[in-house]
Amino acid sequence: MPLLDGQGRKHDYLRISVTDRCNLRCTYCMGEEGIDQLSHGDILSYEDILKVVQAGAELGISKIRITGGEPLVRKGIVGLVGQIASVEGIIDLAMTTNGILLPRYAAELKNAGLNRVNISLDSLQEDKYHSITRCGELKTVLAGIDAALKQGLHPVKLNVVLMKGINDNEVPDFLELVRQKPLHVRFIEYMPIGDHDSSYRDHYLPLSFIEESAAMVGLNLTPVPLPGGAGPAESYTIPGGQGTVGLIHPISKHFCDTCNRLRLTAEGNLKACLYWQEEQPVGPVIDDKETLKKLIQEVLNNKPVEHQMACDGCCGPVTPGSMRSMSKTGG
Repeated sequence: MPLLDGQGRKHDYLRISVTDRCNLRCTYCMGEEGIDQLSHGDILSYEDILKVVQAGAELGISKIRITGGEPLVRKGIVGLVGQIASVEGIIDLAMTTNGILLPRYAAELKNAGLNRVNISLDSLQEDKYHSITRCGELKTVLAGIDAALKQGLHPVKLNVVLMKGINDNEVPDFLELVRQKPLHVRFIEYMPIGDHDSSYRDHYLPLSFIEESAAMVGLNLTPVPLPGGAGPAESYTIPGGQGTVGLIHPISKHFCDTCNRLRLTAEGNLKACLYWQEEQPVGPVIDDKETLKKLIQEVLNNKPVEHQMACDGCCGPVTPGSMRSMSKTGG
């Protein structure tokens, strides 16, 4: 039996945030001072994360993505990757990372059973990258990308949050990267998550801007099947490209009707929708697999029809949703 929510949507994808901590301070994700971090005792243990994965797998979850914060800052993460990879029924295991620590861990992650990575990269200009992340070095991320390619973590996807007045002039540079390397660059619309509503209003651009920018430099975007994974991107090739261009429209084109994902937060709450506050703790039932499975189904039964991130013209009123920052939700 497939795992269905209250709307009849099949769910086979679990995103697991293993920490709220990060070694960067990206402007759209958290304030310059960082966040009020969870204590070690408040974060779900690896043992309990594995229990959720095992229960989910028995219900039909087959795809897992490890997120943060930055997952590679949590001690022992490679061991968790190996444990999840060995769970019967899990056929796809991915990680979203900022890439800073990939030069160190790419080989170990591949050997442990990680299939692929998504690397957050919002600028190809050193100064701008440092400004967006407040502390990151672009050369380190580029080395992480090369390490992921070398180790065969395929496909390697780059997540680029499109921001008006910040990186919108770099679209041709990212398209050139797709031409030069077997990378899958995915442009993502800026989302009003947490307390970043005012920033969203200033910097939101619909992804029709990507198509317009490609046309201006003489590149046609040709639709193709997704290059692996369970994501909501529209995928395209460009002439001579080794990789693909992906467009993810959470604002201008809701993809809620095909949503297949469930989230587990770092402190152990099941969350059915990124933009809604409702969530249920797994702690009270973590040692009773059958009750845990019932909780997973209950959370999905209450999943809303769609999120309420609004777009009216350029960007309109933002309906209150998740008060969590992205670092606390697991992007």
